[in-house]
Amino acid sequence: MNIFFMSLGCDKNLVDSEMMISRLQDYDFQLVSDPEDAEVIVINTCCFISDAKEESINSIIEMGEYKEGNCKLLVVCGCLAQRYHKEILEELPEVDIIIGATAVEKLSEAILKTLDNKGEIEKSTYLEDVNYLPKSVVYDDHSSGGSRAYLKIAEGCDKCCTYCVIPEIKGHYRSVPMPELLLQATHLVENGARELILVAQETTLYGSDIYGEKKLHVLLNKLSNIEGLKWIRLLYCYPEEIYDELIYEIRDNKKVCHYIDMPIQHASDNILSRMGRWTNKQELVDIVGKLKDNIPDIAIRTTLITGFPGETEDDFDEMYEFVREMNFKRLGVFTYSQEENTPAAELENQIDEDVKADRRDRIMELQQSLAFDEAQAQVGRELDVMIEGFIPEDNIYVGRSYMDAPDVDGLVFVNYDGRLDSGDFVRVEIIQAKDYDLVGEVL
Repeated sequence: MNIFFMSLGCDKNLVDSEMMISRLQDYDFQLVSDPEDAEVIVINTCCFISDAKEESINSIIEMGEYKEGNCKLLVVCGCLAQRYHKEILEELPEVDIIIGATAVEKLSEAILKTLDNKGEIEKSTYLEDVNYLPKSVVYDDHSSGGSRAYLKIAEGCDKCCTYCVIPEIKGHYRSVPMPELLLQATHLVENGARELILVAQETTLYGSDIYGEKKLHVLLNKLSNIEGLKWIRLLYCYPEEIYDELIYEIRDNKKVCHYIDMPIQHASDNILSRMGRWTNKQELVDIVGKLKDNIPDIAIRTTLITGFPGETEDDFDEMYEFVREMNFKRLGVFTYSQEENTPAAELENQIDEDVKADRRDRIMELQQSLAFDEAQAQVGRELDVMIEGFIPEDNIYVGRSYMDAPDVDGLVFVNYDGRLDSGDFVRVEIIQAKDYDLVGEVL
């Protein structure tokens, strides 16, 4: 039976989708790339912020139209299904099966059971305790480009930031046991992955729940022993949990990229406190300084939120100047999303949407200027670049350096007359900067 799979939201959702696809293929479901050809359509949804909810709902409605053709079942799983399963049943009649975020193991069973009913399809909902950790399965990578793959090392979060719904949807922090991760990582590399990108709601706490102490540095070391693996990249490292052994492992392990994604969300102590964050401004300055002192060429990516309830112009100015002073190599900005059932949603002094957007744009204009200067400073430098594709009309290859995570950072366009394949690594001299991107020639 043909099945079409749509994965929305973050890269952590991608890993869940790959695990679900792997389980489905054990039951002889065939993955297809066109929903018109599918008898079953599965949507792995997101609901982290309002835009993500809107995208998920629109996708459900769009995919529901295929039930007028070959599609027999429409399945909704993931975060939206976990948080709004009652509303989905009531308001989206095209949905046949709902699978909660921690009930992904039930997907195959749910589809087969529903299809076995010869008569009218009975709608069903499958939920597990949000603190349940689904059993790992060895899965292939169908969605992230072959030469790179995401490895989710933990589930859930205990931070309980006042604006965030993740603990409600994903439960407490649960690390995936290291042997399971090493088995999966080895499988991904044997099937073509040259870069592993470690993800979780928070990677930095890895191991603290099952081993009694942080073990991310140990995991990095063990992963680096996998033959054929070239790069390991770290995302979602909370600043207050970055520790010395981790910094030294990033510095000294040749396979670990000198790159860290470290969301800080704000730089005003007033707003950081209202957000329920675990750091103040000085502590952020200290950790950025320690990273740069130990790893001078490190690329630090961060994310910020503008328009949090109670954010004054002075709070915003403090964050603006902080961005200027820290000179992050990579930075993204989101406007605050007022999420129901979060403490922040009930705070006084909610900010108008146009003010949120204006402040976001001002930060991004500053970061654009800083990033363009940073790109110009790379001209003349030699970098290793992982090739990810070729643009025939421009006769140029496209890839990434260690400073660039896929889909969120810049690219390196590579001039070369010979043949290169995705996953190849080449040494490149940077000859030009184009906004956020670089142009180089193979040495």
